[in-house]
Amino acid sequence: MHPSCKKVMVMGYIYIIGTIGFTVYGQLILKWRIARLTNWPENTTAKLLYLLKALPDPFILSGLLAAFVASLFWMLAMSKFPLSYAYPFMSLSFVLVFLLSAVLFHETITWTKVAGLILVILGLIVSSQSH
Repeated sequence: MHPSCKKVMVMGYIYIIGTIGFTVYGQLILKWRIARLTNWPENTTAKLLYLLKALPDPFILSGLLAAFVASLFWMLAMSKFPLSYAYPFMSLSFVLVFLLSAVLFHETITWTKVAGLILVILGLIVSSQSH
């Protein structure tokens, strides 16, 4: 493989890792902060107003910013790989969120969830063989 092609591929993987990293951070930080909000109103309009009041929270803003930055990294990744090759790597965000939510939020891990996670990982391995 030509060195310039190798550099392009390495950058593509860095962009995918950036996408996954910012996506996972955003999901976890939003879960953490939203879970701290109490006294959820019952009706939909009041819930929307309640969420709007939560927006100035710096952690919530960082979670929303992370989603935006993840989108920028994803656009860069799309410039390096076909979508059909790169997209399955996004399943790694499911794996990381699953594992980290168990550690950070003490969410329940069941055998069916683990089986599903294994299937996601196997799907990633199979689909990445086509590049």
